[in-house]
Amino acid sequence: MTVTASSSTSAAAKKRYARVLSIAGSDSGGGAGIQADLKTCAALGCYGMTAITAITVQNTLGVTGIHSIPLDTVRGQIDAVVQDIGVDAVKIGMLATPEVVGVVADAIRRHKIRNVVLDPVMVATSGDRLIAPETAQVLVKELFPLASVITPNLDEAAMLLGRDIDGIGELDAAVADLLAMGAPAVLLKGGHLSGDLVMDVLGQQGQNHGDYLRLQSQRIATHNGHGTGCTLSSAIASYLAQGLALSEAVTLARQYILGAIEAGADVYTGQGHGPLNHGYAPRAQLVLQD
Repeated sequence: MTVTASSSTSAAAKKRYARVLSIAGSDSGGGAGIQADLKTCAALGCYGMTAITAITVQNTLGVTGIHSIPLDTVRGQIDAVVQDIGVDAVKIGMLATPEVVGVVADAIRRHKIRNVVLDPVMVATSGDRLIAPETAQVLVKELFPLASVITPNLDEAAMLLGRDIDGIGELDAAVADLLAMGAPAVLLKGGHLSGDLVMDVLGQQGQNHGDYLRLQSQRIATHNGHGTGCTLSSAIASYLAQGLALSEAVTLARQYILGAIEAGADVYTGQGHGPLNHGYAPRAQLVLQD
């Protein structure tokens, strides 16, 4: 498969966009969830599609309401997109109940979807809980084995593991324990730790601790951290949709999000945790030629 930004290839060649489906909740404030995912996909040259799992009443100050979408509608959205347009990668975000987890897992199996990025969204930037406690166990059982990579932050990892992660020195062990729960690969995001250095760790099944990919950068001073997890996971999915290997997709996605954070660091949107600057360096929509 070759990639080109031109539409002038021969008529005999079948051309298509790099297609990313976001299965996630809607953020009425536009900074996270489906809205952040679509902005990210567009910025990275992909064609974004959606299956909305919940509608949140949300702004930069927090979440004040959640309305779950009927299961048949969630299933129908996924089926409609896959059967007509097709999917090169999927980002999964907010799944509030065990039942919707089951619907999504079933759809991934039925459609044999590859390149699945699972962001186990459990807590919003504001601290509001977004997932029912019993949902976490079903998430692990049903979706961890189907994912290409899971992307928890430290709060989410702590909820999954039942223990706090208090320093950079504990990241490797946490990644190993998350891998033992059935995920083929884990990107553990260390941004919630204190200090000027931010480190994320990518580990994959069969690797020793010494083989983990460690990505570090200086912390960027900003009041705009809303939607960082959604943005990173959809960026990884976008690069996987373009045919990149996981380690390269993670590395480039991290570079993109650091740029988006820095570009929006001094902008004021709302009165609380503002969004990133998703469109700071947009790419032309890519055309893939099979």
